[in-house]
Amino acid sequence: MKIIHTSDWHIGKLVHGVHLTADQQYLLNQLTKLIEEEKPQVLIIAGDIYDRSVPPIEAVLLLDEILSQILLQLNTKVIIIAGNHDSPDRLGFANKILKSKGLTIAGSLPYTVEPIIINDQYGEVHFYPIPYTDYPVVRNLYEDKNIKSHDSAMLKILSHINKKLNPQVRNVCITHGYLLGGSDLITSDSERPLAIGGSEYIDVEYFKHFNYVALGHLHQAQKVKYNHIRYAGSLMKYSFSEAKQRKSVTIVNLAENGEVNIELKQLKPLRDLRVIKGELKQLLVEESYKNTNINDYIKADLTDKGELINAMSKLRAVYPNILKLERKIANDDAGDNKTSASSDIFKKNSLELFKEFYENISKQEFTEEKQQVIASVINELNIEGRQQ
Repeated sequence: MKIIHTSDWHIGKLVHGVHLTADQQYLLNQLTKLIEEEKPQVLIIAGDIYDRSVPPIEAVLLLDEILSQILLQLNTKVIIIAGNHDSPDRLGFANKILKSKGLTIAGSLPYTVEPIIINDQYGEVHFYPIPYTDYPVVRNLYEDKNIKSHDSAMLKILSHINKKLNPQVRNVCITHGYLLGGSDLITSDSERPLAIGGSEYIDVEYFKHFNYVALGHLHQAQKVKYNHIRYAGSLMKYSFSEAKQRKSVTIVNLAENGEVNIELKQLKPLRDLRVIKGELKQLLVEESYKNTNINDYIKADLTDKGELINAMSKLRAVYPNILKLERKIANDDAGDNKTSASSDIFKKNSLELFKEFYENISKQEFTEEKQQVIASVINELNIEGRQQ
């Protein structure tokens, strides 16, 4: 069976105030052409199909247009699960009606995850869609007070699946989360934390008995320890921390014996998202940009010393879609401002920022006990925000 695995479309995304809908449509049209050429039996979207729980109307219209082409014109079945950016109830609306057209949407987590059964020339393939679900919701669903993290929540969900798992058929798991195992994974700034204090991580070993595991959440296409457990990555770059990443979709060929062959197909964006670096005068010289697309989304790291006047305006005259400007020179005279976060503020989560603030202001240790209290408060606020 041929499967195309994608995730993290984030339709309706804004980057530095700029709507990316036209760029997303350009890439999704490439995806439909790829489906037409490859003729997969199934397209998987492993969460975060929208960027917000209440997506803008243009995002809804774009998804409707693309899914109509894939389902009705190309006759390809589609399985979608909710990610942490999606609203489970909104995403799962009218799922039973759409199922007759070949579309399955797993919005909210059911008590028992039933397989979606699709046949190929070798027999049945069972797909188990596990939508992203905050672990307190899983704790309430199963009435299990021992569920205190995403890891223990997933272990509980899989324990129910494993009771009915048929080892005589090929089994595919689809989920959205942060799996850990083996070497470090490549992450980016645009991935919203699922929780803090270490409670977001899930052990990859729970999934190794599946023939393939289609993951969403991390924006770089990569395996997690095992070749058959993979993140597809996002369709396009959504932060400048992803500037050097190569975006693709994952084509999975699932053999009769359950072995998988993996192929990554790159997509070409309408406008790339990239970083340029140098002195202002240098970046404005034609030699610096003549072989590049000046309409790309740009972040400029300026290395000039001293004052610069109207730097952004001058850069925008050459690079019309410049989004961000930073000075990349140490200021030795700045002093030590103890009320400010350190320079890597955007790489820290809420708990780390609060810890730094607390210790700088109070001059006291931010103990493990205090961390647990604040982590609990932040997680509860994050859950409330996703449910709105």
